[in-house]
Amino acid sequence: MSFFGVSGMYYSGESLQQHRIVLAEDSNLFSAMVSKRLKELLDIDVIVCRDYDDLQFSVENASFPAKLAISNINLPGAENGEALSYLIDMSVPTIVFTGTFQESTRETILAKDIVDYVIKDSVFAVDMLAESVCRFLTNHQHHVLIVDDSPTARALLTTQLKRYNFRTSSAESGAAALELLKKHPDIGLVITDYNMPDIDGFELTRRIRGAYGPHQLRIIGVSSSANRLLSARFLKAGGNDFMLRPFVNEEFYCRVNQNLDTLTKIQTLGAKISKKA
Repeated sequence: MSFFGVSGMYYSGESLQQHRIVLAEDSNLFSAMVSKRLKELLDIDVIVCRDYDDLQFSVENASFPAKLAISNINLPGAENGEALSYLIDMSVPTIVFTGTFQESTRETILAKDIVDYVIKDSVFAVDMLAESVCRFLTNHQHHVLIVDDSPTARALLTTQLKRYNFRTSSAESGAAALELLKKHPDIGLVITDYNMPDIDGFELTRRIRGAYGPHQLRIIGVSSSANRLLSARFLKAGGNDFMLRPFVNEEFYCRVNQNLDTLTKIQTLGAKISKKA
């Protein structure tokens, strides 16, 4: 199957129909729209739950666990967001699909470690939801290396990336990162801090680029420094992107996605050219 997302995602691979997805949505209109679109684009049949009781029954009495849930913030029987808390407690990765959204709402749902959220505010909302579903179900194909001498920073990024279903490795130094790249040729993205004791982020980026071209992996530099010239130095060293800490969750995930989307397109184009040759 092939899938083109609203934000530029391209997926070409095996069908996703084997995944069990629960849709907790009391609106007949939106549940019908989402069910139809996921079937058309991804060949996925969703299990629709109209209220909190339906949701609990579907999660707890299934022959095999749900891979993903799509849930409104409020459901009949769970008017205060209990459905989201329940899904997280049951370890079901969840995408929020909601029409009511404010800054306080954002902070509340992000605190629950959801996968993503999509707002029902445009004609593209259902397609954006389908893309978010496709990303989660296929992100395991991407291997991301985190390089940072801070155990806390490594743990935070690892947790965040695993929430999105990426495979991850981590290194506490530039030297360790170079060894991991040799052992894991499938690593497609390196996220590296600037300030490290043995090899700083610039030198690590230069060494990586000396061995791996942009068609093999992407590099994102990160730093908590206020020095705005760091981004220019990372890019000149061969990096593809740069972000300042602390990250905004949505921006971080978007930048990771964009870099991996670009890598996928480069590799797909390269494969087509090789076939023609």
